[in-house]
Amino acid sequence: MTKSELVERLATTNGVLTRKESELVVNIVFASIENALKQGDKVEIRGFGSFTVRERGGRQARNPKSGEIVDIPAKKTPFFKTGKDLREKVNDLKQ
Repeated sequence: MTKSELVERLATTNGVLTRKESELVVNIVFASIENALKQGDKVEIRGFGSFTVRERGGRQARNPKSGEIVDIPAKKTPFFKTGKDLREKVNDLKQ
C-alpha cells in the first residue's frame, strides 16, 4: 500500500473526511513521527509497533570496484519493531 492508497482508503472508509482532509491527516501523522525521531524520542503505537532511532557505529569497508578501503562514518537510522497484536494478525493471515 502506498501513501496515496492509504489516503484514498481513509477518505472512502470514513465517509466524513474528504480526500484533501485525509491527506492532511496522514501527512500530520507522518510528520509527527519524523519530528519525534529527530528529537531522539520513541514513538509507540500500542498494538501496532514502535519507532526508535538506533546508532550505527562507524566502520571500514572495501570499495568492490577499486579495492580501496573506505571509512564509513557513524550514523543514526530509524528502526521499527512490530507490536505483538500486529505480528499475530499477520501470522493469522498466512494460515
